[in-house]
Amino acid sequence: MPALDEARAAELTNDLELFNAAASNAVTSGINSKDAICLTLTGRTRKADNHAEAVAELKSAGPVGREVSSTFSRLLRLKAKSQYQAESICAADASKSVDWATRLLETAQLACKG
Repeated sequence: MPALDEARAAELTNDLELFNAAASNAVTSGINSKDAICLTLTGRTRKADNHAEAVAELKSAGPVGREVSSTFSRLLRLKAKSQYQAESICAADASKSVDWATRLLETAQLACKG
């Protein structure tokens, strides 16, 4: 599961205090988890560039998707800062992003086990 690899990378880079990399990996893991949740529960997923559309897609995946949609939304707010801007992610935000990605990954794993 790609989300698992990215979550592991997020934890490792966070431990190494590479906070932008940690948050970037966490965001990618979260997106992959969203895709797994949606594919498992609805049979489809979209690659939306618009973050609001991605959150709405997760919400539409039923109770499981609605339960983690706010976590996903918080994680996506760090995407631009961690991946495209010169400004650095702080340690607290990197740690939160790893926690959020982990929650999404665990939800995806449970959904896939069905």
